[in-house]
Amino acid sequence: MPLTRIFAEAFGVLTICLVALLILLGLVCIGYTFYLHSRVLRQGYIQLSYFSGPWIVRITFVLFTIWWGFGEIIRLNFLRRQGVLNALNLKWQENVCKCYIVSNLGFAEPCLFLTLVFLLRAPLQNIDTGILSRKWNGKTAGCVLLFCLPLFVLHLFLILIGPELREVRRELLPYFTRVAAPGIQNSDDIALCTYPLLNTILLGLFATVLTAYLLWLGRRILKLVINKGLQKRVYTLIFSVSTLLPLRVLLLGLSVLSKPEQFLFEALAFSAFLVQLCCAGVCIVILVYCPVADCLALGNLNDLEARRRVVLDDHNDTASLIANQGHLEGSVAMSPERNSDASTKRGSISFRTFVRDETSAGAFVELSLFSPSRDGSPPGSPTRVGWPMRSPTGP
Repeated sequence: MPLTRIFAEAFGVLTICLVALLILLGLVCIGYTFYLHSRVLRQGYIQLSYFSGPWIVRITFVLFTIWWGFGEIIRLNFLRRQGVLNALNLKWQENVCKCYIVSNLGFAEPCLFLTLVFLLRAPLQNIDTGILSRKWNGKTAGCVLLFCLPLFVLHLFLILIGPELREVRRELLPYFTRVAAPGIQNSDDIALCTYPLLNTILLGLFATVLTAYLLWLGRRILKLVINKGLQKRVYTLIFSVSTLLPLRVLLLGLSVLSKPEQFLFEALAFSAFLVQLCCAGVCIVILVYCPVADCLALGNLNDLEARRRVVLDDHNDTASLIANQGHLEGSVAMSPERNSDASTKRGSISFRTFVRDETSAGAFVELSLFSPSRDGSPPGSPTRVGWPMRSPTGP
């Protein structure tokens, strides 16, 4: 077996293993999301309804990631030599490569990042028409599919007219429209998937627009962030997407410099896959796992509801608000059980609350997080994790 083919098969096996881990992470996050949503409905936790509101969109985000992962497995040349795709004739193998380009580059990846944009925009929307609205999940899913449709059609158009375009414009090099390169397996012809440069350029235009919008959106979100923990999450998310997505497009574009099963092509294709895998993993952890984990860590919800009511009733009277909070803190100090709970306090989820007829900024409500650890955090330095709620009259 040629050395280059060994590298190709090694990259193929590693790709399958990494996709399996990504799918496992996605399934765990889906399970956590369902558990949180059922807990909110079953026990009536009004405080958590804002954080569990986009549960359908979060699950959809994970499903798009799983779809993308399966597509990356189907395009592997490893399956054409060792797997079930080897039984298909040459024409059907080329069709599989075409379906991969349209499915992943034209649908799964655009939908993945468009869903990410809508999840980030959610805190900036009006409360009545945003996450707390029952129709928000359905409208968001519909908008994602609607915005992805033009890109999907363009990719499909480029794939279908590729052979005719090459006949009309003979000066056009083959790698601009080629979706598969010929290969030989046991004296039989096989089709090895490639990345057409025109489709890669189209993906690059989408990545450019998306990156510019995410940088602008991230700047708006950071102005609303009220704790350092959430700031780190937003910075990590924006930096990951705005750097890894253009890097993936660049690697896919450079792959046309070599042919499938050559080391350069396999290294570039695997690097592009790995970049997208890391980006998807970071997005799942920050947008799906972390919010659900924070909500599940909340404790003593009756006390949280009491604090919320105190803030809503006395938000116009600052002195009264301070007095009420001092009274709560004093009662905590007098109660041995609450002293025990306070010693295990890990941090808080903070968000803004507003009254519908109020035009000025509302007060902050802290939702205490409790940790089973015996070691409490140092006084005066709680770790706050959360997301701000916007006023109905805000932008």
